[in-house]
Amino acid sequence: MASDTPLPGIWDSPQNILVILAHPDDPEFFCGATLAKWARAGHHITYQLLTCGDKGFNPTTDPDMTPDKLCAIRHEEQYAAAKVIGVEAVHIMDNPDGYLVPDINLRREVVREIRRHKPDILITCDPQNLFATYGINHPDHRAAGQVVLDAVFPAAGNLVYFPELLEEGFEPHMPREVWCSLTQQPNTTMDVTETWEVKLNAILQHKTQVQDAEKLIERFRSRRAEGSTEENPRYEEAFRVVRYK
Repeated sequence: MASDTPLPGIWDSPQNILVILAHPDDPEFFCGATLAKWARAGHHITYQLLTCGDKGFNPTTDPDMTPDKLCAIRHEEQYAAAKVIGVEAVHIMDNPDGYLVPDINLRREVVREIRRHKPDILITCDPQNLFATYGINHPDHRAAGQVVLDAVFPAAGNLVYFPELLEEGFEPHMPREVWCSLTQQPNTTMDVTETWEVKLNAILQHKTQVQDAEKLIERFRSRRAEGSTEENPRYEEAFRVVRYK
């Protein structure tokens, strides 16, 4: 007997999807294949990044690089990667990389952007994920996830929070679903086999962050879903999803 419950990540009409993460390249690394799948299904995707990743270099090996120079480069890399994914707009706040704190001021900024873009679906990352495959998860990732969740509830949809935003013309808005990527406690898995190569191509646009492209591609292609093979690979991206409507 067929179920009337729609499959997760599949909607009857085009959705307005807002991605709020810390750095350029986070959307592609964390959930790029899912975003590419949604873009190809006709959904409208906007990136809102909280920093430009200006500290993502090693001055010992790249002495000519500076934070300001890298910030400008990473803007261009992110625009190129977003084009590969199929993103319609990219906005970067340029808060200092590495110094994100989920305080009330940043929360207000995020509430403003949620009210500005009025997403049906909001994508961020799991603030509880302390550890990653490379060691300790970047504090900006955790701060971004925390401030986004704090902005969603209880502030974004409530008139009495940040009344100064009303004076700016930003009426309350509540996303219908919040998808947290980079999580250790997923409740939703997307089959993204068809767009896995799109994800890899988008990641490769972040040239300042990819030291060895061949090894990176090899590593990501080895991340096959359980039960699939090298000859017949299947790929997944996992999320913690909270639904409000």
